[in-house]
Amino acid sequence: MNLTNELMSSRLVAIVRGITREEARIAGAGLTAGGVKLMEVTMNTTGALDIIQDWRSAYEGKAYVGAGTVLNVKMAKEAVSAGAQFLISPNVDLNVIAFALEQGIDIWPGAMTPTEIAAAFYAGAEVVKLFPMASLGLGYLREIRGPLNHIPLIATGGVTLENIAEYFEAGASAVGIGSSLLPKDALKAGNIGGVAECTSRFVQAAAKPNL
Repeated sequence: MNLTNELMSSRLVAIVRGITREEARIAGAGLTAGGVKLMEVTMNTTGALDIIQDWRSAYEGKAYVGAGTVLNVKMAKEAVSAGAQFLISPNVDLNVIAFALEQGIDIWPGAMTPTEIAAAFYAGAEVVKLFPMASLGLGYLREIRGPLNHIPLIATGGVTLENIAEYFEAGASAVGIGSSLLPKDALKAGNIGGVAECTSRFVQAAAKPNL
Protein backbone atom coordinates (compact mmCIF):
# COMPACT_ATOMS: atom_id res chain seq x y z
CA MET A 1 0.00 0.00 0.00
CA ASN A 2 1.39 3.38 -0.98
CA LEU A 3 0.17 6.20 1.24
CA THR A 4 2.40 8.91 -0.19
CA ASN A 5 -0.41 10.23 -2.39
CA GLU A 6 -2.71 10.42 0.64
CA LEU A 7 -0.01 12.28 2.54
CA MET A 8 0.60 14.72 -0.31
CA SER A 9 -3.14 15.34 -0.56
CA SER A 10 -4.08 15.79 3.11
CA ARG A 11 -0.66 17.24 4.05
CA LEU A 12 -1.04 16.35 7.72
CA VAL A 13 -0.01 13.52 10.03
CA ALA A 14 -1.45 13.45 13.56
CA ILE A 15 1.07 12.33 16.18
CA VAL A 16 -0.20 10.82 19.44
CA ARG A 17 2.29 10.27 22.23
CA GLY A 18 2.18 9.35 25.91
CA ILE A 19 -1.56 8.87 26.39
CA THR A 20 -3.52 5.99 27.87
CA ARG A 21 -5.42 3.43 25.84
CA GLU A 22 -8.71 5.00 26.90
CA GLU A 23 -7.49 8.48 25.97
CA ALA A 24 -6.39 7.03 22.64
CA ARG A 25 -9.98 5.95 21.97
CA ILE A 26 -11.11 9.54 22.54
CA ALA A 27 -8.22 10.87 20.46
CA GLY A 28 -8.84 8.47 17.59
CA ALA A 29 -12.56 9.24 17.49
CA GLY A 30 -11.92 12.99 17.60
CA LEU A 31 -9.13 12.96 15.04
CA THR A 32 -11.09 10.94 12.51
CA ALA A 33 -14.26 12.97 13.09
CA GLY A 34 -12.18 16.08 12.46
CA GLY A 35 -10.99 14.73 9.13
CA VAL A 36 -7.50 13.38 9.84
CA LYS A 37 -6.52 10.69 7.31
CA LEU A 38 -3.13 9.68 8.74
CA MET A 39 -2.53 9.20 12.46
CA GLU A 40 0.35 7.62 14.31
CA VAL A 41 0.99 6.53 17.84
CA THR A 42 4.60 6.64 18.94
CA MET A 43 6.16 3.35 19.96
CA ASN A 44 7.42 4.84 23.24
CA THR A 45 3.81 5.24 24.33
CA THR A 46 2.78 2.59 26.87
CA GLY A 47 0.45 0.15 25.11
CA ALA A 48 1.27 1.50 21.64
CA LEU A 49 0.67 -1.87 19.96
CA ASP A 50 -2.75 -2.19 21.60
CA ILE A 51 -3.64 1.32 20.45
CA ILE A 52 -2.62 0.50 16.87
CA GLN A 53 -4.85 -2.60 16.96
CA ASP A 54 -7.74 -0.62 18.47
CA TRP A 55 -7.47 2.10 15.85
CA ARG A 56 -7.24 -0.33 12.95
CA SER A 57 -10.43 -2.06 14.13
CA ALA A 58 -12.33 1.15 14.81
CA TYR A 59 -11.29 3.35 11.89
CA GLU A 60 -10.78 1.01 8.94
CA GLY A 61 -11.79 2.96 5.84
CA LYS A 62 -11.76 6.28 7.71
CA ALA A 63 -8.07 6.79 8.46
CA TYR A 64 -4.71 5.08 8.08
CA VAL A 65 -2.89 4.07 11.25
CA GLY A 66 0.85 4.21 11.67
CA ALA A 67 3.59 3.80 14.26
CA GLY A 68 5.99 6.58 15.18
CA THR A 69 9.36 6.64 16.95
CA VAL A 70 10.29 3.38 15.22
CA LEU A 71 13.98 3.17 16.09
CA ASN A 72 14.98 -0.30 14.90
CA VAL A 73 13.83 -3.33 12.93
CA LYS A 74 12.49 -5.09 16.04
CA MET A 75 10.13 -2.18 16.71
CA ALA A 76 9.20 -2.03 13.03
CA LYS A 77 8.27 -5.73 13.02
CA GLU A 78 6.16 -5.34 16.16
CA ALA A 79 4.36 -2.33 14.71
CA VAL A 80 3.61 -4.02 11.40
CA SER A 81 2.41 -7.16 13.20
CA ALA A 82 0.02 -4.99 15.22
CA GLY A 83 -1.38 -3.53 12.00
CA ALA A 84 0.62 -0.36 11.37
CA GLN A 85 0.11 0.84 7.80
CA PHE A 86 3.05 3.23 7.81
CA LEU A 87 6.16 3.81 9.91
CA ILE A 88 7.76 7.07 11.01
CA SER A 89 11.05 7.49 12.85
CA PRO A 90 13.09 10.38 14.23
CA ASN A 91 16.25 9.01 12.63
CA VAL A 92 17.58 7.37 9.46
CA ASP A 93 18.09 3.62 9.94
CA LEU A 94 18.76 1.94 6.61
CA ASN A 95 17.72 -1.46 8.00
CA VAL A 96 14.32 -0.12 9.04
CA ILE A 97 13.85 1.44 5.60
CA ALA A 98 14.80 -1.84 3.92
CA PHE A 99 12.40 -3.82 6.14
CA ALA A 100 9.52 -1.45 5.41
CA LEU A 101 10.13 -1.67 1.66
CA GLU A 102 10.19 -5.48 1.87
CA GLN A 103 6.84 -5.39 3.67
CA GLY A 104 5.32 -2.90 1.24
CA ILE A 105 4.85 -0.42 4.10
CA ASP A 106 5.44 3.31 3.76
CA ILE A 107 8.41 4.54 5.78
CA TRP A 108 8.98 8.23 6.43
CA PRO A 109 12.25 8.46 8.38
CA GLY A 110 13.36 11.52 10.31
CA ALA A 111 16.42 13.45 9.19
CA MET A 112 18.03 16.81 9.89
CA THR A 113 21.02 17.36 7.63
CA PRO A 114 21.06 17.39 3.81
CA THR A 115 23.22 14.25 3.92
CA GLU A 116 20.70 12.39 6.09
CA ILE A 117 17.73 13.56 4.00
CA ALA A 118 19.35 12.45 0.74
CA ALA A 119 20.51 9.13 2.24
CA ALA A 120 16.98 8.31 3.41
CA PHE A 121 15.45 9.26 0.08
CA TYR A 122 17.90 7.28 -2.04
CA ALA A 123 17.53 4.30 0.28
CA GLY A 124 13.88 4.16 -0.80
CA ALA A 125 11.92 6.49 1.49
CA GLU A 126 9.58 8.45 -0.78
CA VAL A 127 9.08 11.16 1.86
CA VAL A 128 11.44 12.27 4.62
CA LYS A 129 10.51 13.82 7.97
CA LEU A 130 12.45 16.99 8.74
CA PHE A 131 13.03 16.90 12.49
CA PRO A 132 13.28 18.74 14.86
CA MET A 133 11.63 21.62 13.03
CA ALA A 134 10.85 23.62 16.19
CA SER A 135 14.60 23.95 16.75
CA LEU A 136 15.72 24.17 13.12
CA GLY A 137 13.27 26.89 12.15
CA LEU A 138 11.59 27.88 8.92
CA GLY A 139 14.74 29.53 7.57
CA TYR A 140 16.47 26.15 7.60
CA LEU A 141 13.58 24.54 5.73
CA ARG A 142 13.65 27.27 3.06
CA GLU A 143 17.40 26.93 2.64
CA ILE A 144 17.52 23.16 2.13
CA ARG A 145 14.57 23.25 -0.28
CA GLY A 146 16.92 24.87 -2.77
CA PRO A 147 19.15 21.86 -3.50
CA LEU A 148 16.67 19.23 -2.26
CA ASN A 149 13.42 20.40 -3.84
CA HIS A 150 12.90 16.95 -5.39
CA ILE A 151 12.51 15.32 -1.96
CA PRO A 152 9.12 15.74 -0.24
CA LEU A 153 9.51 16.75 3.40
CA ILE A 154 7.19 16.37 6.40
CA ALA A 155 8.08 19.22 8.74
CA THR A 156 7.52 18.04 12.31
CA GLY A 157 7.67 20.18 15.42
CA GLY A 158 6.34 23.58 16.39
CA VAL A 159 3.30 23.68 14.08
CA THR A 160 0.38 25.82 15.28
CA LEU A 161 -2.75 27.14 13.61
CA GLU A 162 -1.08 30.54 13.50
CA ASN A 163 2.04 29.40 11.64
CA ILE A 164 0.99 26.33 9.65
CA ALA A 165 0.71 28.34 6.42
CA GLU A 166 4.31 29.49 6.87
CA TYR A 167 5.50 25.87 6.95
CA PHE A 168 3.95 25.20 3.56
CA GLU A 169 5.18 28.49 2.15
CA ALA A 170 8.70 27.55 3.29
CA GLY A 171 8.50 24.32 1.30
CA ALA A 172 7.01 21.62 3.51
CA SER A 173 5.00 19.03 1.58
CA ALA A 174 3.21 18.03 4.78
CA VAL A 175 3.36 18.66 8.53
CA GLY A 176 3.41 16.40 11.56
CA ILE A 177 1.39 17.74 14.49
CA GLY A 178 1.20 16.37 18.01
CA SER A 179 -0.11 18.05 21.15
CA SER A 180 -1.63 21.04 19.31
CA LEU A 181 -4.24 18.68 17.83
CA LEU A 182 -5.30 17.23 21.16
CA PRO A 183 -6.47 19.76 23.76
CA LYS A 184 -5.62 18.21 27.14
CA ASP A 185 -8.85 19.33 28.77
CA ALA A 186 -10.97 17.79 26.01
CA LEU A 187 -8.96 14.56 26.14
CA LYS A 188 -9.22 14.23 29.92
CA ALA A 189 -12.95 14.98 29.83
CA GLY A 190 -13.58 12.45 27.07
CA ASN A 191 -14.83 15.29 24.88
CA ILE A 192 -14.62 13.80 21.39
CA GLY A 193 -16.37 16.83 19.91
CA GLY A 194 -13.77 19.16 21.38
CA VAL A 195 -10.94 17.17 19.83
CA ALA A 196 -12.81 17.00 16.50
CA GLU A 197 -13.40 20.74 16.47
CA CYS A 198 -9.74 21.53 17.10
CA THR A 199 -8.62 18.91 14.57
CA SER A 200 -10.90 20.14 11.80
CA ARG A 201 -9.33 23.60 11.97
CA PHE A 202 -5.89 22.12 11.34
CA VAL A 203 -7.20 19.82 8.60
CA GLN A 204 -8.80 22.74 6.80
CA ALA A 205 -5.66 24.85 7.16
CA ALA A 206 -3.50 22.06 5.75
CA ALA A 207 -5.87 21.51 2.84
CA LYS A 208 -5.67 25.09 1.62
CA PRO A 209 -3.52 25.49 -1.49
CA ASN A 210 -0.35 27.51 -1.15
CA LEU A 211 -0.67 31.08 -2.37
